[in-house]
Amino acid sequence: MASSNKRLPVLKTYKLYIGGKFPRTESGRYLVAKKPGGREHLANYCQASRKDLRDAVRAARKAQPGWAATTAYLKGQILYRAAEMLEGRADALVTELKASAGLTPAQARSETEAVIDQLVYYAGWSDKFQQLFGSVNPVAASYFNFTFP
Repeated sequence: MASSNKRLPVLKTYKLYIGGKFPRTESGRYLVAKKPGGREHLANYCQASRKDLRDAVRAARKAQPGWAATTAYLKGQILYRAAEMLEGRADALVTELKASAGLTPAQARSETEAVIDQLVYYAGWSDKFQQLFGSVNPVAASYFNFTFP
């Protein structure tokens, strides 16, 4: 039996992310991601159905009170941690951008650094925006006391 050196690539199928899990779409349908300007297949991704959307909205509504109760400082720390994780995997992200988006190494590095910088920027502002726009100060009287910068 002759063996062929030419293999068909096994494409990754990206699943949905709903409620902390990665379920496949309820309909079983998927779409193919192609390289920009070309016919080369990069990966498959699930095509969400209406039921999948309803499940995602329900999961988001269930998680929202916990997120809203989280302090602005903790939200900033979560964004900082995401930036740290991306910084640690920056080389892999650059390689992926070069392969999938057809970017030059300099463009891919620039895009990666821009993503990390944006996360750090928003993490820094997460607990400072109230001071920028002012606040209502508690007073023991029948009037409001506002502070504006």
